[in-house]
Amino acid sequence: MADGIGEDGTLRGWMEAKLRAELAPAHLDVIDESHLHAGHSGARPGGETHYRLDIVASAFEGKSRVERHRLVNALLDDAFKRGLHALALRARTPAEAA
Repeated sequence: MADGIGEDGTLRGWMEAKLRAELAPAHLDVIDESHLHAGHSGARPGGETHYRLDIVASAFEGKSRVERHRLVNALLDDAFKRGLHALALRARTPAEAA
């Protein structure tokens, strides 16, 4: 998992495994939206450049929206180094998701 590739050989799989291991989310959706950005900046053949995350975790309690985003971005630093160009993020606590 350290090299930015998941057990399934994808960046998506790596990101999901990393977030599950570090944040133990109650809910996690990792959606590859690269096909929606074909021809745009950062897009490349094969995708895995633009993702949308919806994550619910207790780890976000007491953190501002900016702090939550910084936490997730730091955890996914290897993904950005490997070609992730854009990340749309919805990070909520379990209480906010209820």
